[in-house]
Order: sequence, then structure tokens, then C-alpha cells
Amino acid sequence: MADHIEITTELTASMAPSRFEEGHKGTFGTALICAGSDYMSGALDISAGAALRSGCGMVIAYSTDKALDAVRVNHPCAILSRREDKISPALRQAGSLLKRSTAVLIGPGLETDDPVSKALLGFFIEKADSLVIDASALAMLAKEKEVFYPMLQERSTPAVLTPHIGEFKRLAASGEDLEDLSVQFALQNKCITVLKNHKTIIADTEGKTYINNSVNSGLAKGGSGDFLAGLMTGLLSQGISPLKAACCAVKIHSLAGMTAAEECGKRAMLPTDLEMYLPEAFDEAGW
Repeated sequence: MADHIEITTELTASMAPSRFEEGHKGTFGTALICAGSDYMSGALDISAGAALRSGCGMVIAYSTDKALDAVRVNHPCAILSRREDKISPALRQAGSLLKRSTAVLIGPGLETDDPVSKALLGFFIEKADSLVIDASALAMLAKEKEVFYPMLQERSTPAVLTPHIGEFKRLAASGEDLEDLSVQFALQNKCITVLKNHKTIIADTEGKTYINNSVNSGLAKGGSGDFLAGLMTGLLSQGISPLKAACCAVKIHSLAGMTAAEECGKRAMLPTDLEMYLPEAFDEAGW
């Protein structure tokens, strides 16, 4: 059994990114959100909204025209960048955007069979210093393990992977002990693994696990993971380590979900409700 640590508010309080009163938008980092598609615009909008509320200085939403429309209406503070539809110009564009960014999220709402998205995934694994891989990008990893896993293993800074149980089963070897499996996967691929379930398990690159024991069925809805990934990327963009960003995002997401459940009810609450409860969640997390 892995050596595990409970994610408490005392722990998250010790992990908070610095907040200098004399800082400016450049001080607090830029999150690049590569997500969404014409028929899954909500994934981009939800993850960009969470990143905007994380405390980072700027958020760049990088996607198709139709997906950007949702962000344009709901989150006008985000910078919009229309993704090119051919591989070479898209990679040139991604390189330019990466120079302006301190952390990248790729995955929510992408089309898994899109060659441009696949090329961008490989580019960001190789080039992005701070990276969160979620949702459709995890499906791409699972389909081409022989291509992407060696790239993950060669990174100098571990990427953060955020699979739910179904995605994790496609990524990793089978077995009954999810905690041990998550540790094995993180060690083998030199990544931080955030295994989302009723209780979330975070495995680091040293064989330790961090457990969030809060249970809230109201979060068991499409879009909750997009919010978590965007929040995590926003925190990561502010300069804390991948492990700290993962632990803090998981706990703060959970705390916001608890308040949403109290106010809206577990059946009726939506992932889009979480944004309004982040201020209270930050306070509870000791920030």
C-alpha cells in the first residue's frame, strides 16, 4: 500500500501561491487553455472560467470559432485565440502562445480523432514547462501509448494527468487496488496522476499519494472535471509545483462543490455553479 496523506485545509494553506499586493497581471502568470470544439464549447468555457477565478493574471482560450463564442459571451476577461485548422500553422501559433504562457491545459472537449489536436498534444508534452492533460487528450494518450508515454517520461517537470476511473483503466494496467495502480502509473511515466473518483487519489513521482476524502455526488456531472482542470492550470500558472497545484485544486474544487450542494442541492447543482462558490472555498482552504 502506498504511503498516503490526507488533503486537509491545513495542507492547502501551506501550499498557496504567493499573492503580492504590488504585483501586476504579469506577476501572476498566464494560463493557456487548449480545449473545446464546435460541438463541445462548454468544456472550454467552464475550464477557462475556473482558470480566470484561480488568481492568475491572464487566461488565453485557444480553440475553434464556435467554441470561442461561448467564452466571448460568458467570460469576456479571457483572451481569445482562434485555432488554425491545419497542423503546421497550428503548431506555429501554439509556439507563439506558449511564449506568453506559464501553464497549459489541453484536452477538455477536443475531438479525439482530430489530427491537429493530436499534434498539439505532442507539442505541448515536449515544449510546455507546466502542463495539465485532461479528458480527450487522455483518450489520445491511451490510443497511442507507445508514442506519448516516452514523451511524458522525458519531461523535466512532471505533467499532471487527470483521469476519471474509466479513463484511467484505458491508460494503466488493470488491477483492484486503484491507489497502488495510480502510484505505479505515476512512477512509470514520471507524472502526477489525479485519479478522480468519489474520493480522489493524487499520486506523485516519489511513490506518495494524497487523498481527498470528501464525497459529494453533486459533482458527478459532466463539466466538473473541466472546472477542476481549469482551476488546476490557473494555480499551476502562478508558479507553484504540479503536485501543489493538483492538491490545492482538488481540495478547493471539493469545497466549492460542498457549498454548491448546500445552496442548490446535489441533484440540481451544476458545474457552472462552482465558479460563484470559489471565493468561499478559497477562504476555507486557508488562502
